[in-house]
Amino acid sequence: MKDLKLVKKLDSDVKTKQELILIAGPCTIESEESLELIAKEVKNAGATMLRGGAFKPRTSPYDFQGLGLEGLKILNKVGKKVGLPVVSEVVDAKDLEHFLELVDVIQVGSRNVQNFSLLKELGRVKKPVLLKRGASSTYKEWLSSAEYIMLEGNPNIILCERGIRSFEDYTRNVLDIGAVPVMKELTHLPIIVDPSHGTGKSSLVLPMSLAAIASGADGIMVEVHPCPDKASCDAKQSITPKEFTLLSERIKRLSTCL
Repeated sequence: MKDLKLVKKLDSDVKTKQELILIAGPCTIESEESLELIAKEVKNAGATMLRGGAFKPRTSPYDFQGLGLEGLKILNKVGKKVGLPVVSEVVDAKDLEHFLELVDVIQVGSRNVQNFSLLKELGRVKKPVLLKRGASSTYKEWLSSAEYIMLEGNPNIILCERGIRSFEDYTRNVLDIGAVPVMKELTHLPIIVDPSHGTGKSSLVLPMSLAAIASGADGIMVEVHPCPDKASCDAKQSITPKEFTLLSERIKRLSTCL
């Protein structure tokens, strides 16, 4: 990967142990009341950041597309109320001004990982960017996307492994845990894992979260909903606040052994 210049890890880099990044919240923001309930629960369980989708790029045009700007405003309000920084996915560069005002970390989803005009725009802002891996992206393609952002002047990037497409259809995606140590070899950037999208099954979120931390991940991002069966989207992969509490406790215990 000789053409990757900015994300290459320098021999002189000194790594210090950082606090685990625990990002939790609903796939999509449904209302202020429900988001506040979830936010309080995950904060008490140890979450360090609140996630919530406002602009939702859905495979089917008939699925819920999110609350848009209204959702971002709700996320900002709830985040400030409970004392958690917030992260949400940007879909279109024209909405960037709202994200700069209302969120702490801007997420680039798997569908936009090679939207190079959007990546360049994100490189010109000072907000941290959470860059998810594309469903069919190689390691080099993923890191090249990070380079697009960094070349424009923004070095504040968090990588996120969220599973890749495969012939296997039992899980939503195939979560590539191997990506974690590989990224640790190839780059200085922090990497977290999204076992919710990576598996698509709530029963697999806990074991794959533990696997992610054991492999050296800097944190995880999971979807949490008080009533997953009634969630507006991604119901099958959402865990309850009680399950998140257990997950948080176990990965923190595991991290002390590493």
